[in-house]
Amino acid sequence: MPHDHFKNVQAETSRARRLLIATLFGGMLVISSFIVETDFVEGLLFQNSTIRDSTGALQNPYSSLIAFVGALLLGFPLMWHAVTHLLAGEMHMDELVALAIGAAIALGEYQEAGVIAFFMIISNLIETRTALGARQAIESLLKLTPQKANRIGPDGAETEVSAKDLRPGDVIRVRPGDNVPADGIVVTGQSTVNQATITGESLPVDKSVDDEVFSGTSNLTGAMDVRVTKAGADTTLGRVQNLIIEAERTKIPLMRLIDRYAGWYTPTICMLAAVVWFFSEDKTDGIHKAITMLIIACPCALILATPTAMVAALSCAARLGVLIKNVIHLEAARNVTAVVLDKTGTLTTGELSVTQLKPARGVDGADLLGAAAAAEQMSRHPVAQAVVSVARQARLVFDKPSHFEEVAGRGVVARVGEDDIMVGRSAWLAERGADMSILKDPEYAESEGVSMLYVTRNHQCLGWVGLEDRTRPEAREAIDQLRTLGVRNLAMVTGDKASVARRVAAEMGCSEVHAEVLPAQKLRLVEDMKRRGHRVLVVGDGVNDAPALAAGDLSVAMGAAGSDVAINSASIALMNNDLSRLPFLLRLSRSTTRVIWQNLIFGVLFVIVGQALTIAGIITAIAGAMLHTVSTAIVIFNSARLVRFGEEHISEDPNVAWEIVPRIAPAVVSPAPA
Repeated sequence: MPHDHFKNVQAETSRARRLLIATLFGGMLVISSFIVETDFVEGLLFQNSTIRDSTGALQNPYSSLIAFVGALLLGFPLMWHAVTHLLAGEMHMDELVALAIGAAIALGEYQEAGVIAFFMIISNLIETRTALGARQAIESLLKLTPQKANRIGPDGAETEVSAKDLRPGDVIRVRPGDNVPADGIVVTGQSTVNQATITGESLPVDKSVDDEVFSGTSNLTGAMDVRVTKAGADTTLGRVQNLIIEAERTKIPLMRLIDRYAGWYTPTICMLAAVVWFFSEDKTDGIHKAITMLIIACPCALILATPTAMVAALSCAARLGVLIKNVIHLEAARNVTAVVLDKTGTLTTGELSVTQLKPARGVDGADLLGAAAAAEQMSRHPVAQAVVSVARQARLVFDKPSHFEEVAGRGVVARVGEDDIMVGRSAWLAERGADMSILKDPEYAESEGVSMLYVTRNHQCLGWVGLEDRTRPEAREAIDQLRTLGVRNLAMVTGDKASVARRVAAEMGCSEVHAEVLPAQKLRLVEDMKRRGHRVLVVGDGVNDAPALAAGDLSVAMGAAGSDVAINSASIALMNNDLSRLPFLLRLSRSTTRVIWQNLIFGVLFVIVGQALTIAGIITAIAGAMLHTVSTAIVIFNSARLVRFGEEHISEDPNVAWEIVPRIAPAVVSPAPA
């Protein structure tokens, strides 16, 4: 599919170039027809000629001929386009211009027909260039990924191969100045990588062994060997590219509204023009007014009002690492009245650290931590990763489990050697038959504000592991901004215990807090808010929160770079973990809507006022064509203001290479030709 898309882009670019050349040549002919009519040129051409009219004035047979050829050259593409659509049974707005040009040529007004066609084609070329510029943005995604890669063989030899031939498990070498050819994990070396094209982060990120790198990012300082995890279309960049191509096909309701009324708009304008001509005392003047009415009525400004604003808004969002998968979601963000936020990984950093160990009597602390790490090592949950990390830092040795089962929101069960180990909540462990009599001792009671994991081996409790998570520095400010934007219902949900949830909710200023909530309960909470009339935005990490994300009116996945689940389950993906993107998203949606309505109102007023001035005889056909081009440019430039929306989030550092990012999102929407 992407290759077909790029072939279409190349074909359209080629057609636009040919049309531009023909337009310039035709325009030169029309201008020449005016020059030939000047007294100086007429005197040179006809001073010795006997070609005179009845009054004795010199006649100029060349001016009309040159203007006629120029008018045909300029008018033919427009008229042919209109005829082909009519023969296909489709009604567009180009028929109005074709009728105006045809009428002018039939009346012998070749210069007028040529000038009209010239300005209308210039207007269409502006639209086409806007669309092609958006579509070519997808091609820039491919250019981010190098065509070649340096693959390391089993013998350590380095071989240059095509990037498309890379497979998961291959080891590649990425030198300073190279773009990373595939997603992978650093196995040796360390460097600084510019990830702006994927995450929108303005500052480069340090990478070392076991860190993840993404296809299309730029390696800046050191050499790294990277084990490929995803290549080609499976990479983060490849998935973004496919999402953009899919989103290009979508239309928001305002865009569909214009398409719906296109079928009756053209006949209505033709009828009005015919009425003006019929009731004109001077039929020649009446036909010129009718021609001008057809030109003014061609609603390019209306047609471009929504797509150009969406192009600019999506470009702005992508620059900040906000991937909007469907333009409908951008429009819907302005109506959000409630936000449901997951705690771990959303309001908090998700980087838990083990702060306490409480082994049961007769149990060594290292034994407790080792058993927990052995069971948790197969889980990707932040809690599990924190336990495994501290165990490795303590240089504990633990075997891999022969059997592993993870129960979402509850805990894990693993078979390690001859032992059955369970790690999770005390109530869940008791349900599974574990002896939790240790809880009767106040010394082993749950600690306030600490997340606790109880560990059992062969149904005997070994003690508990306490973990703490830090809140994100920007989270409170983001929530305050959401409240300022009118979002009053801010609910935090977590599977963590109530004491931890209350502490975080108090720090964040949330209006509701729901603790010890399972994924199914999160889903019911979202559905309950919707039944109460709220437009619900759900924010999570896209893993445990997938059901709730799917249920929200709008869903945002945090830190989606490299996460298949996050990109697929949410309607909007934040490629980084900056919560300030949430109020930015709402403000962008509202600003985009305002710009769209400004464009639409301007387009409607242009048509109405233009028709009135035409009937009053103030605007001529040539002036109408010029004003039409100006109105198209006004709409495009008004929409372009959105590209720089939210610049306060962008680093002022001129060395930060994030400029490529604005070329990603414009491909989501391509303006329809007028």
